[in-house]
Amino acid sequence: MLVLTRKIGELVRIGDDVTVRVLAVRNRQVSLGFVAPGAVKIYREEVLRMIESGNRRAQLGSPEHLSALAALWEEQGRGTQR
Repeated sequence: MLVLTRKIGELVRIGDDVTVRVLAVRNRQVSLGFVAPGAVKIYREEVLRMIESGNRRAQLGSPEHLSALAALWEEQGRGTQR
């Protein structure tokens, strides 16, 4: 892990496309500003964990939903047109 000390207004560059600026320090909170291309996704850690958790739940589905989908698949002739 790289550890840096920066003052308010100072920058950190990540690669050629990402800039992080220290905007403010109040009590025990640091405000950071990020400049990055639109294709670069920037998330707070807790938000990313919530997204990943929701994605895992959506992939798994419940057994009841899977059974209902399997029955519908069978009913519809496994996707073939009649």
